[in-house]
Amino acid sequence: MASKINLKPEEVGVYAIGGLGEIGKNTYGIEYQDEIIIVDAGIKFPEDDLLGIDYVIPDYSYIVENVDRVKALVITHGHEDHIGGIPFLLKQANIPIYAGPLALALIKGKLEEHGLLRDAQLYEINANTELTFKNMSVTFFRTTHSIPEPLGIVIHTPQGKIVCTGDFKFDFTPVGEPADLHRMAALGEEGVLCLLSDSTNAEVPTFTNSEKVVGQSIMKIIEGIHGRIIFASFASNIFRLQQAAEAAVKTGRKIVVFGRSMEKAIVNGVELGYIKVPKGTIIDPSEMKNYHASEILIMCTGSQGEPMAALARIANGMHRQVTLQPGDTVIFSSSPIPGNTTSVNRLINTIQEAGVDVIHGKINNIHTSGHGGQQEQKLMLRLIQPKYFMPVHGEYRMQKIHAGLAVDTGVEKDNIFIMSNGDVLALTADSARIAGHFNAQDIYVDGNRIGEIGAAVLKDRRDLSEDGVVLAVATVDFKSQMILSGPDILSRGFVYMRESGDLIRQSQRILFNAIRIALKNKDASVQSVNGAIVNAIRPFLYENTEREPIIIPMILTPDEE
Repeated sequence: MASKINLKPEEVGVYAIGGLGEIGKNTYGIEYQDEIIIVDAGIKFPEDDLLGIDYVIPDYSYIVENVDRVKALVITHGHEDHIGGIPFLLKQANIPIYAGPLALALIKGKLEEHGLLRDAQLYEINANTELTFKNMSVTFFRTTHSIPEPLGIVIHTPQGKIVCTGDFKFDFTPVGEPADLHRMAALGEEGVLCLLSDSTNAEVPTFTNSEKVVGQSIMKIIEGIHGRIIFASFASNIFRLQQAAEAAVKTGRKIVVFGRSMEKAIVNGVELGYIKVPKGTIIDPSEMKNYHASEILIMCTGSQGEPMAALARIANGMHRQVTLQPGDTVIFSSSPIPGNTTSVNRLINTIQEAGVDVIHGKINNIHTSGHGGQQEQKLMLRLIQPKYFMPVHGEYRMQKIHAGLAVDTGVEKDNIFIMSNGDVLALTADSARIAGHFNAQDIYVDGNRIGEIGAAVLKDRRDLSEDGVVLAVATVDFKSQMILSGPDILSRGFVYMRESGDLIRQSQRILFNAIRIALKNKDASVQSVNGAIVNAIRPFLYENTEREPIIIPMILTPDEE
């Protein structure tokens, strides 16, 4: 379906290519005449029913169709749901990218893996950067989040300012730089046409805990532990790693790092000055044996129960350098992302079964969210005072609650737009309307193939995962209308053949008859015999097993002499 958008020349178009009605693949666009600014380009991790899918990315066709108008991709911060899509986007459209130092380091790593670094146009920005284009310009302001250098983005258009908050909370005692409240208030004072604000925690009525509070709890907990500590957290939360490192230094422990993304995070954190520890604190895993268990803190990935991450491998005894020992304590300084709860719980059980203490969760204040709750969302709305409001970065129910908060803070009900990916909002200084829609559905990345796996393949995978597959093989001679060998039946994931002799024999009998009858027809062909096989055996198997396996007939014919 082609894009049906009717923007008038004086209107500013605002839309999401991904990020609405979902948590993930945040990609927003602001356009005016012949210029488009894209904000973020994230991925989404697949739900459980998307079997075998690695990532979900948005459909970039709108960007590709308009690539000559796209002036910049500006990045709010370095989380996967904001930068993970960049390699996939750049393969289709090489557009200039502007990001802060940490986000840029993470993007470079990604592009290098995909062999795209050489041709990429990368520019480092900070909170005081101003990007100027013909009709639009972009400025930034500091916010607080669970990764360093988060930026809010202001797009200045001839009709007014469009503010994208990026992910934020209001943490008045952050570990990194504080948010620039003055600049936010000044924006509100000058007047903002439209606000796009983070809806993630719209269902949480309170203020989100400060990162400092978490640091204090970590300190308290680490002080009270005598054995070895394994500290699992998000690698991206560099402030958290810094706080754990500080606690390690204070309690006389050396730090060992496991897990690829954690190693990268520590290297980037040290290089960019976010992680400060005395020389010799971080040691090589081979040096661990020189120290007592009470002098070691292990930092590792895998707080989400990922089966191949360092923590799961340690817990399952599959790690080359570390095994769990009695007296160890594992600290989960994270909360399960939706969809991961079962795997996290399973991992906690495995660790506890090995006689190791686990500290996790709500009770200990050892994690806090990077997203503000309702109070913070209201504070943002009050500071920015937008004329029009578009809740983004959240599932529909979160966008809906966020819209209600906006009404409570004085935004007119008719000026709030709960939109879906691909909907275009057309704005002028004093009007707003929906101006059509373009294609923005999910694209699945499976292994290294993009977009080739669609609904039909996933349905087959689902059926295979539930009912398995049955192969029916026979050799037939169409000339003499004879069955030369077979029919043989093979089952995978349907029944265990050795124990289902009767079922298999009955199936063979039914097939033999069905093939024989089909061969008698003067127009018999491989297709017609295949059809007869499926039609004969499917009801029989269902009747006997109440399962509907995928049936694959294979008709072979003798070689021509």
